[in-house]
Amino acid sequence: MKLSVRLIGGIEPLFGTRDENIRILEDNLGVKLRLCDGSMEIEGGDGNVERAERILHEYASLVEQGHPFSEGELTACLRLASSDPSLSLRALAESGRQRSFGKKTVTPKTLNQRLYLDAIEKHDLVFGVGPAGTGKTYLAVAMAVGAFLSKKVTRIILTRPAVEAGEKLGFLPGTLQEKIDPYLRPLYDALYDMLEGDKVEKLIERRAIEVAPIAFMRGRTLNDSFIILDEAQNSTPEQMKMVLTRQGFNSKMVVTGDITQTDLPAGKRSGLLDAISVLRGIGEIRFVHFDERDVVRHSLVQKIIRAYDRAAEVSQQQLPLRLSEPAPSETPSAN
Repeated sequence: MKLSVRLIGGIEPLFGTRDENIRILEDNLGVKLRLCDGSMEIEGGDGNVERAERILHEYASLVEQGHPFSEGELTACLRLASSDPSLSLRALAESGRQRSFGKKTVTPKTLNQRLYLDAIEKHDLVFGVGPAGTGKTYLAVAMAVGAFLSKKVTRIILTRPAVEAGEKLGFLPGTLQEKIDPYLRPLYDALYDMLEGDKVEKLIERRAIEVAPIAFMRGRTLNDSFIILDEAQNSTPEQMKMVLTRQGFNSKMVVTGDITQTDLPAGKRSGLLDAISVLRGIGEIRFVHFDERDVVRHSLVQKIIRAYDRAAEVSQQQLPLRLSEPAPSETPSAN
């Protein structure tokens, strides 16, 4: 199949450095692209040509509407749109827009943050997995506040394992609420950043917003709710299954965690790792994986994460050598 797509406006950014973007489309879609008198000629299998045509039309339309593509942004968007049929170039481009959540205006700073927000909008269960500082929890809380203020849900449920998967809080002083509050503080901080303090307090009093440890989720069905399970790497498989099955009608759930920072006892499998393995084949569930490039804290944090990743790789490579080393032989005594 061969067809021609007329490109509107400047087409130079489409090609990228040394035609990098053209090669991305050709490699991912299995087509051949040629520029002919201001039009792009596409040749390949019917389905692939149609996908390439859609991407090129979306690009031409975005350029005509004056959408600005920053350096490297178009390349990243084209790579994703051409490799994943469920993603469109327009959706990826528009997901970078500013969004208002209560008193806060948030703009996704990385492509994975865009994918994350888009996934939360379109799917009822989303996993955000990656290192600290990538915005997993903050953006999830922002989306929860947005859904609540627009009356898409009637309550927000924020939960996380307290201290550790076993939730051994007895040694801490104070009431139960005073014991668990320090471990839920990051969730409160995000709420207070989105909403006025007195409004947060009133909503908590009305139970429209609930911040509680995992144990409080047992036996409940959460309808018309936006549920966030934070620090999910510290849940057990049993706790993870329990929380995931609390989701009721007209509800969204976002699960966040960093599988490299698990506080579970040695030998205990993380509920987050277990869920990623068990649920991977369910198409309605979306997984968004962040890495050090998505860290929006101090630039030193990215370097720290990379250093730890390299150390972990070296450790894994050396492990078989250590295990294979023979035990030192005993030397007979001279006596």
